[in-house]
Amino acid sequence: MALFVLKRLATLAATLLAASCVVFLVLEILPGNAAQVLLGPDAAPEAVAELTRQLGLDLPAWQRYLQWMGGLLTGDMGISHAYGTPVGELIAERLALTIPLALLAMLLASALALAAGVYAAARHNRLGDVGVMALAQLGIAIPNFWFAILLILVFSVKLQWFSAGGFPGWTEEAGGGPWPALQALLLPAVSLAVVQGAILARITRSAVLDVMREDFVRTARAKGLTRRAALLRHVLRNAMIPVVTVMGLQFANLLAGTIVVENVFYLPGLGRLIFQSIANRDLIVVRNCIMLLAAMVVLVNFVVDLLYAAIDPRVKVAGA
Repeated sequence: MALFVLKRLATLAATLLAASCVVFLVLEILPGNAAQVLLGPDAAPEAVAELTRQLGLDLPAWQRYLQWMGGLLTGDMGISHAYGTPVGELIAERLALTIPLALLAMLLASALALAAGVYAAARHNRLGDVGVMALAQLGIAIPNFWFAILLILVFSVKLQWFSAGGFPGWTEEAGGGPWPALQALLLPAVSLAVVQGAILARITRSAVLDVMREDFVRTARAKGLTRRAALLRHVLRNAMIPVVTVMGLQFANLLAGTIVVENVFYLPGLGRLIFQSIANRDLIVVRNCIMLLAAMVVLVNFVVDLLYAAIDPRVKVAGA
């Protein structure tokens, strides 16, 4: 098991290094100048050159890359060009909204998908199976930003049960609290969870049906176990490996998907920070945010690999 974990850690480190190179190079070749954006199109060339020097944008690309990597290793992400504050503080402030939003959406999607997928598999080729799969297909076809607008029209404009946007904060001192904050995140979480839940429901149904056809399930039924008991004791655990794989990828997609939904609901999260930083040509913020998202994706995949070994001992043996 220790060798299995070490190999996965080495893969994680190599992936993050490659991702940092790609992120830096892609943002480096983009046209535009942060100094020019900050000073405006009518700024004097001398002022633009001086601000470029102050921001360190006149240094060679390899030197700026090494400075960036050295800062990441020491926890120093630099200073935002547009906000004038440390990038780490900006990201930490926005993550306090984005991570709970992604977790709430993942929780809703998983609960809905697992229940629907198992229900459909247990009623294979019957009315319940056909109905659930039809709803899942409809959920896959709906864009989450369109569904977000629809939720606003129904629950905010017509029924007035929820606010149409904004975030009151997690503390009462900021004018909000845990319950108002969760209410503000509920509609965005539902709009994110619908598509992911529909995809996961189809994967769950297929995985459960595949396992139900295995010989050991027929043996368990032959020994007297009911269909429900065999499903709960033997089928679900063996069907979880492809489901866990998709769940890990979906959580990463939810983190990236917040960029659109946060702008629809006007939520001050990481996605809105990336959008505003791109508009302001604040590449140091964009670079660190994208690298953070890449690190989260790689970390989620690492956790999924560990869950593989916990769910199926054959994975651990193969890794060793």
